[in-house]
Amino acid sequence: MRFSKWIVTLVIALNVLFTVAALYVFVKVGSEPTALIASWFAFTTGELWALAGIKRKELHIKNDQNENNE
Repeated sequence: MRFSKWIVTLVIALNVLFTVAALYVFVKVGSEPTALIASWFAFTTGELWALAGIKRKELHIKNDQNENNE
């Protein structure tokens, strides 16, 4: 499996674990950590967008090289 696929899988797993932990805290304390939740999901979304941008750039470069070789 490519490195980027591992990163995506890891981010999804961490998001699930974070959600479970946030729900547990909410049940125990009765208050949700709103700022922490927003920050966490903003961070992971930003990381995935950055990874997608890198992948898109790699594909664009590869396509340009293929067109030049033909």
